[in-house]
Amino acid sequence: MGPLEIIAIILAVVGVVGCILPGLPGLPLNAVSLLLVYIAESTGRGGEPMSLGFLIAWGIVTVIVSLLDYILPAKMTKWTGGHKEASQGAMLGMIIGIFFTPIGMLMGSLLGAFLCELKVQGQDVFGAAKAAIGVFIGFILSTGLKTILSVIMLIYTLIYIF
Repeated sequence: MGPLEIIAIILAVVGVVGCILPGLPGLPLNAVSLLLVYIAESTGRGGEPMSLGFLIAWGIVTVIVSLLDYILPAKMTKWTGGHKEASQGAMLGMIIGIFFTPIGMLMGSLLGAFLCELKVQGQDVFGAAKAAIGVFIGFILSTGLKTILSVIMLIYTLIYIF
């Protein structure tokens, strides 16, 4: 195993973590790990190197899901009557909740969206709760999708290396 493969494994693992923690570009790190495996021409046990088509397909998936990561929470927020501040509150709540993982991140996101919608937008409790649930569902869907795909990319990285 060469230095490119070692870096690829590190990036793939950090990519999975980055799908959950804000500030780390999770899925793009996994795509870079696959690119490094491709450059290193690793063959794994099957003896077949990674194809360019496989690499391009995962690159396209990475771009699409990264775009969805920004669009999906916003659409869910609007769909449930929330505002931009609810999304920002969800992100802040999730960051604060990191210290109490994993439940803290989820509850922090929900509570942050609820409080921002309640205080900043002056919504009633029902309206704020509805918006917070929309933000929360959008966050869970986008984070879940990123994490699942990131784990799959990690597995492919390991398969092609070993």
